[in-house]
Amino acid sequence: MTIAEALHTIRDRWYVAIPVAVVVGGVLIPLAYLLLRALRAEPGTLWDLVVRWRTVRLLGNTVGLTVGVLVGTSLLAVPLAWLTTRTALPGRQVLTLLGVLPLAVPGYVMAYALLATTGEYGTLAQTLGLVVPRLSGYTGALIALSLSTFPYLFLNLRTAFQGLDPALEESAQALGHTRWQVFVQIVLPQLRPAFLAGGLLIALHVLGDFGVVSLMRYDTFSYALYIQYAASYDRIYAACLALMLLILTGAILVLEARLLRGLLYHRTESGAARSATQHRLGSWRWAGYAFALGVAGLSVVLPAGTVGYWMADSAAMGMPWTGLGTALWDSVRASAPAAVLAALLALPVAYLGVRHGSSWTRGVERIAYLGYATPPLAFALALIVFSLGAVPFAYQTLGLLVMAYALHFMAEAVGPVRSALYQAPPHLEEAARSLGRSPLGAFLSVTFPLVRRGLLVSMAFVFLSAMKELPLTFLLAPVGFETLALNTWSYAEEAMFGQAAPYALTIMFVSALFVGVLLLRERTGRRAASAQT
Repeated sequence: MTIAEALHTIRDRWYVAIPVAVVVGGVLIPLAYLLLRALRAEPGTLWDLVVRWRTVRLLGNTVGLTVGVLVGTSLLAVPLAWLTTRTALPGRQVLTLLGVLPLAVPGYVMAYALLATTGEYGTLAQTLGLVVPRLSGYTGALIALSLSTFPYLFLNLRTAFQGLDPALEESAQALGHTRWQVFVQIVLPQLRPAFLAGGLLIALHVLGDFGVVSLMRYDTFSYALYIQYAASYDRIYAACLALMLLILTGAILVLEARLLRGLLYHRTESGAARSATQHRLGSWRWAGYAFALGVAGLSVVLPAGTVGYWMADSAAMGMPWTGLGTALWDSVRASAPAAVLAALLALPVAYLGVRHGSSWTRGVERIAYLGYATPPLAFALALIVFSLGAVPFAYQTLGLLVMAYALHFMAEAVGPVRSALYQAPPHLEEAARSLGRSPLGAFLSVTFPLVRRGLLVSMAFVFLSAMKELPLTFLLAPVGFETLALNTWSYAEEAMFGQAAPYALTIMFVSALFVGVLLLRERTGRRAASAQT
């Protein structure tokens, strides 16, 4: 489709043009305002801001933490994915569930659990008399982020392991290679797309993280950006930090695209691919169980047990039911409309990409994903600069926060809607048009019922992600607006672990719903695939 054809399609379908314009403008205009704000500085001043020693240290800290977390998550995800897909270990489904459950523990809750467990007054000291030095700085941030983000890599690697054709492995073994050599030389190279997909998600989370690094007192671009803005020392320097964080994010996206270029791992000969032979571990199965249960213990049992311990302590002093109810209501009244808005914006974007695919419509999709790839603090600062300059009445309003949620998490909504549209036959809509229905009438009567389930999944994804969101809420929330995430973070930062526990437990419960939706979607996909075969 040419640009002229795309414009003709949009002109005929105003109900598509308006949401697309909101997406493009909502993502690009604030970022452009942020760039203009940074360029207001004198060239010499701007140069001094960029090359000062603190900026270099922030860059080193941010890159070092990102690389460290990628290594840490790989050490956790690769063995666990192999154990649950390529071995005959009994109870693999339970181990898979344990590998996904850490998604229910946001990074700042994991950091809260580590801080509340260690130290002279931590859970270990009070229950077992074991004093472990309190985790902080690089080590604390590395452990917290690795334990809370490794499921993104685990899920990608697990899918890749299940899709590998064992023919190459069997041929290599027939030529005399050991199992370890086959794994390193044959299997690992074929996992590169999964590594890149999962690693990209993890890297974006680390670059945009604010809760973990702030609780662990580790200086990264996100933490420095918040301090610079909140303290009102130098808003121009804050804009420069946000742009440098965006550049770093863009560099990672470009690197991932270049590493994926030209990769081809599907079968080229005739015949159907076979499932890989399940390895029997023998006496090594106990080591496999120990590893899997150890990972689950650190990533699920530790935070849940720690929150439960401090929850009992909080209950003894009296539960803050009023504050908890207010925080839950504030979280819901921002997340629910954001979920609906994100799904409504994602529907026309996905529709253009599926029904009218072209370089232009793919560009619109990339802009939608840019809102997700932009670190939350940088995106929030861009919206603040834009609202103060163009629409000051929108500053610190619930509407601006809802719009920020919707634009940032819309990428999560596009996927399920696009999958549903691929399964909706286009000829049904064409038949309705031939019977006299308008384009909108044909879509609503024929296609919309078929994509309704995808829309519901999209709304669930965005709702639960917005419930856990901290950086956007911190900078954009109206005065007096308190969410579960804000209360958890603020109490944990003051080492008031008992007061933080009810809010953290509620977040973990709500986040567990996200895991349930994810697992239900995976099970439904497997049933649909088996039904087709």
